[in-house]
Amino acid sequence: MYFAALLARTEDGWEASDTELDDVETLSDLAELAREASPEDDTVLVLIEQEDAWFGVVRIDGEDDPRIYVSDAAAAARSSYGEILLTAELLGRDPDADEPDLDALDLDGTEDGESDSDTDADSDDDEETGAPADAVPHGPVGDVEILDDLGVGKKELSALDADDALGAIAEALGASEVLETVR
Repeated sequence: MYFAALLARTEDGWEASDTELDDVETLSDLAELAREASPEDDTVLVLIEQEDAWFGVVRIDGEDDPRIYVSDAAAAARSSYGEILLTAELLGRDPDADEPDLDALDLDGTEDGESDSDTDADSDDDEETGAPADAVPHGPVGDVEILDDLGVGKKELSALDADDALGAIAEALGASEVLETVR
């Protein structure tokens, strides 16, 4: 189960709306959805909570690139909504590395029907740590200063539990009542 809401800052305060993420497939789609919530290019926060396991905040300020914070990247990676937020850049990876370089592929003959049991030694594991090279870190990733200017510092943000984080953020913003109306 997940909960997602948009908080748009207006001259009259915060306005909240719940949102369905079923049609959102990329971070660009999410940013566009957020921008539609604020025709004046005001700040819009997308708050996402997944089964009290993790939460995410995406901040859109006008046409600026989205800023993202995810409380637990490993938990979010197991969610289709979390995968939207976990971009290569957020995880500290080369964005172009997501697309395989066909010239660099090790074609060892297994594509011709040979058994791949002989090639198990060639894995994606990091030889020094034994961890998969594309492993997602446990714990928070992203911009810990995403809400600093709105009253939630990096220490407070990092200390939030997933089960009450969105409420605590909304309270700090003075938007708890409007968030509760869409919850």
